[in-house]
Parts: sequence; structure tokens; C-alpha cells
Amino acid sequence: MPGKNNISCSQDYLMESEDEVIRLDIKTDPITLRKQALWCGVKPGMRILDAGCGSGKTTMLLHEMIQSNGNIVGVDYSEAHIKFAEKNYGGKKSIQFYLHDMRKSMEWLGEFDLVWVRFILEYYREGATKIISNLVKSIKPGGCLCLLDLDYNCLIHHELPEAMAKILPEIMSFAEEKYNFDTLAGRKLYSFLYDAGFENIEVELMAHNLIYGAIKDKDKFNLLKKVEMAAKRAEKLVNSYPGGHGKFLVDLEKYIIDPRRFTYTPLLLCKGNRPLSD
Repeated sequence: MPGKNNISCSQDYLMESEDEVIRLDIKTDPITLRKQALWCGVKPGMRILDAGCGSGKTTMLLHEMIQSNGNIVGVDYSEAHIKFAEKNYGGKKSIQFYLHDMRKSMEWLGEFDLVWVRFILEYYREGATKIISNLVKSIKPGGCLCLLDLDYNCLIHHELPEAMAKILPEIMSFAEEKYNFDTLAGRKLYSFLYDAGFENIEVELMAHNLIYGAIKDKDKFNLLKKVEMAAKRAEKLVNSYPGGHGKFLVDLEKYIIDPRRFTYTPLLLCKGNRPLSD
């Protein structure tokens, strides 16, 4: 498909950094992902689109689940992500990666039995409906669209220090206004499928980043990086924190490694079928 995989995205990505593709790779838990994929109906022989494939680890795990004769395509806006995915998870005829902005037509990829969209729409407070519209056209009549995203992202914690409890919502509001982030993406997934005329819509709710007691290294890395990057973007705001930006990061890590703390984020899973009459 010459000329199609050089399409890039102009939107600033809130989490972009040299470590971002590593964060995406580390935080992807195979057991959890397979459980979610089974709920979505992933099965052998399918042709799947992994829309917003990140490091490619999810694409690889889904690829394993659709063998022996399934095929999967991963697309992502980031050249760094696609290069990492091709290097670490490519090299098979039944798995391809392309650089692509999902706000642009994807019909050149053909049709799929199932389209998987996990932790993507939260970065498109504006533009999500356009992405959904493009994805719908990539699904075979009767095929499935699976949307998975977080709700009230990064904001459910007990027991935060008073100053941090005050500034975290301000940081997330800044991310929404400046970087098109959607803290409340999860609750919108059902409406996206309903408005697109999908049938057999089902919704599941589970916890994501459910953390209490001693923290795992990968969870610590993920949480620190996620809030650190948001704080870096909102540096002027975070400088107003008592003690400044540096003290904020010290207090953040102290909270995260405290086995008394409790933190989680609701994860919404929503699936539906494109009508056969389309």
C-alpha cells in the first residue's frame, strides 16, 4: 500500500516522551488483555484492526489469539511507536503495522471482522466521533467494534495530601484544554456505538490500575511516568504547588510507594455489531 503509511498526526500527544513507547509496552499485561479480548469476541481466524497499536505488544497478543489463520493490522499516529512495533513484533505475513492518523480515512486497509480501540479515545476529546466514523467504515457488516477506555482518569485516590488533592484535578483540566485529553472518555463509549446505529451493544465495567499494598515495579513506572508527563506539560501550574515542581514529584512518588494508599480507575468495555443491512 504505497504512500499510505507515511501519514502523520499533527495533534500534540500528552504523553509523548522518549520513554513513552517503553511505558506502553511495560504496562500491557497479557493476562488482563486476553481476558478483555475474549469478552470482546476475539477468536481464531479473524481479521482484526488494532487501532492505536502503540508499541505493538497488544497487536502481538491479539495475533496469537486469532491463529492459526487470522490476520491483524496495527495502526498508530507515531513513527516511533510503529518503528518499535515493527522491530519487536513484526516480521510475519499475518501481522502488519502502518503509520496513520485515524481521523483520516482507513478504507485503504480493507474491512475487518473486529476493530479493537483500547486507551485511544481518551486522547481525542475533540475528534473522537470522526475516528469512530472512520472505523465504522472499516468493519464488515455484522462485524464488531470494541471500545475500551478509562473514566475519571488519574483522579481516584485515597488518601492524597491536601495540596496534591487540589492540584491533580487542575492538571487534568489543563490536559483537556491544552492537549485534547478526555478525562471522562469511558462513559461516552456506549453513546458512540448507539449513535453509529450498532446492534447487540454490550457494556462491561471493571477496575483498571487497582493498586493497594506493595506496588509492582511496572505499576510504579506507569503511574509515575503518566503523572510526570502531565505535570511537565502543565509546568507553570505545577510550579504553584507548595515547594514547586520538584516537591510535587517527591510527594507523588512518596504517595505511590506508600502501601496504605488506594488508587484505581474505572475501565469501560463496550462492543457492538455493525448492522448487516449497511
